[in-house]
Amino acid sequence: MSDSIPPALLSFQSLALPEALMRGIEDSGFSVCTPIQSQTLPHALAGRDIAGQAQTGTGKTAAFLIATMARLLTKPAASDRPLTAPRGFILAPTRELAVQIHKDAELLSQHTGLRLGLAFGGVDYEKQRQRLASGVDILIGTPGRIIDYYKQHVFDLRYVDAMVLDEADRMFDLGFISDIRYLMRRLPPPGERLSMLFSATLSQRILELAFEHMNDPIKISIAPERVTADKIKQAIYFPASNEKEALLLGLIPRQANAKTMVFCNMKRTVEHVEAVLNANGIPAKAMSGDVPQNKRLRLLSDFHSGALSVLIATDVAARGLHIPDVTHVFNYDLPQDPEDYVHRIGRTARAGASGDAISFGCEDYVQVLPDIERYIGNKIPVENIKPEFLAAVTAPTHQPSHSARPSHGRGPAGRHRSSGGRPSHTRHDSRTDKKPPSGRPNSGPRSDSSSAKPYPKNPRHAHPSRHRDHPYARNQHRQPPARRRFIPDLLARRDRIIWWIVLLALVIAAAILFGFALR
Repeated sequence: MSDSIPPALLSFQSLALPEALMRGIEDSGFSVCTPIQSQTLPHALAGRDIAGQAQTGTGKTAAFLIATMARLLTKPAASDRPLTAPRGFILAPTRELAVQIHKDAELLSQHTGLRLGLAFGGVDYEKQRQRLASGVDILIGTPGRIIDYYKQHVFDLRYVDAMVLDEADRMFDLGFISDIRYLMRRLPPPGERLSMLFSATLSQRILELAFEHMNDPIKISIAPERVTADKIKQAIYFPASNEKEALLLGLIPRQANAKTMVFCNMKRTVEHVEAVLNANGIPAKAMSGDVPQNKRLRLLSDFHSGALSVLIATDVAARGLHIPDVTHVFNYDLPQDPEDYVHRIGRTARAGASGDAISFGCEDYVQVLPDIERYIGNKIPVENIKPEFLAAVTAPTHQPSHSARPSHGRGPAGRHRSSGGRPSHTRHDSRTDKKPPSGRPNSGPRSDSSSAKPYPKNPRHAHPSRHRDHPYARNQHRQPPARRRFIPDLLARRDRIIWWIVLLALVIAAAILFGFALR
């Protein structure tokens, strides 16, 4: 693996790209390459493999998309290539990142005639399958769904001319490395394809993967001594845990053009912050790993368009997403992984813009601050908490339920699941012989989807009595097992076991004595 010599910034016109691709680049508003693009594209267009590291938000996505499309447009496809064999293959660790890459690819390829395919879990299984079966030129997706379709022979990977692995370190973190190796071994040999690997962090294990599945790649690093972007204004406050709500309300921008992301470590914290902000007149929406995929995509679309000004999220949204004009990032909780801090604050100050990254170092998470500062190579400036920063907090009237889990689109709308994952059943008190009212079943607290009709129009549940949540459904009034008897039963079983052991010991002793008696 060789290192490249940093050239001066290039213009896209100087790269001799295909005319159809240049039109898409101009429509995207690009004219001058970013540093990672200036160092990557000349080598990739010449057919050299790339292992690239750059700060998040510096144009890695455009770099590998332009290189991939240029190769497909200039190199003719194999004569025996079947319709279902993609020529470009791009892997991303998360669904949100795959959707973002696909969206950027649509803009760049709009004049090229290249067909794009997208495969990710959570939604549109059959629709995605039919799209890929009809034939695509560039396949973009996540490892799990792609392996699922590949094993069904929906497409053929033996004719791939360009392969891209984006956010490779995140692949390791999410446990996808065995899936990556499985797919890499189904591709043509490294010498017969262009391979590009990109990540904001390029560790030794990533380089080992590059050596294993790439053809002498060129290692390109952009300003590795500066892990965070120069135009991010960082600051940290040290509030007590019970002051974080007031401080967030006092610091969060309320201008019409402000676009703010708030990061928390746990889903229940995300839901609580969402409730507090909405109760205090700041419209906000929460996004975590438990949010159904359709809703997550809708939230990202609203935030991207400006219809939503505050998005609260866990680290599911911290990687790879290009959301322009994010002005403020708040670390309501300091992340426990220093790399996550870099990816969180990298949502702002993208593509040369500036932004603010504000962190709260409360007593629960402040112990990770030295690791973060050691990783980024500098101290985060400390700001004092002034009294005017602590706003009055109106408590939300409805606290989010942390025990309830969303139905994720499975089963009828409004079906509630308890924290244990089992459906909650209507209980029938046999002592008083009271039955629940015949209207709505007494199924305990209801999820957000309870506003829908209680019984769906699915033919399988055409009659209300056949619905699992109906009060008169079969087995609904069966008394639940008496869990209080578990300990006495266990003791009783233990006593029986002891008696059997004693009896067996007596039988053995009698047999031994009888043997001695016979002698």
